[in-house]
Amino acid sequence: MTFEYIPRGVCSRKMILDIEDNKLMSLEVYGGCNGNLKGISSLVEGMDIDEIIKRLDGITCGGKSTSCPDQLAKALIKYKEG
Repeated sequence: MTFEYIPRGVCSRKMILDIEDNKLMSLEVYGGCNGNLKGISSLVEGMDIDEIIKRLDGITCGGKSTSCPDQLAKALIKYKEG
């Protein structure tokens, strides 16, 4: 299933997640720090979404109260809520 999420409080503008059998099969992020987000995408693809949430939820960036990894966790939480 494809799920779109609009991050808040970060540089990235949109996340498109492809989720199958509780695993994140692919992640596309528009905007933000291109290299870092490509790296994060590569690391989490194929991973169980509960594990991704556990690892990324609450990560901050600079003086912000959130980050792109935290927003990915938020996107997955929202996906799980239906």
